[in-house]
Amino acid sequence: QVQLAESGGGLVQTGDSLTLACAASGGTFSRYAVGWFRQAPGKERELVAAISWNNMKTYYRDSVKGRFTISRDNAENTMHLQMNNLNIEDTAVYYCARELHQFGLGGDPRFFGSWGQGTQVTVSS
Repeated sequence: QVQLAESGGGLVQTGDSLTLACAASGGTFSRYAVGWFRQAPGKERELVAAISWNNMKTYYRDSVKGRFTISRDNAENTMHLQMNNLNIEDTAVYYCARELHQFGLGGDPRFFGSWGQGTQVTVSS
């Protein structure tokens, strides 16, 4: 059973940058698509960015395109989300997640089934 642990959240100001990290342990990481979700108060959890198992394909929701960059290091079982030009609407708890089945592309939020505990990102004006 894979365990995912996020780190790097915090309180920043509008326009600042932040990098989130996700470390996987206890299970296979490299053969699965992984991604970042977020959930703001009173809103549903949404897929923010994802990357295929082989690093060949990425997905970004429209609101973060050009500002966020997802990356993974299969040798280290880690994943990162570089977030630039943050705005108030980016405030949420961010979760890293892994797909349920191997060799996926990561673009469909329904296929994710392993979650971390989350890290809070708060953007103030």
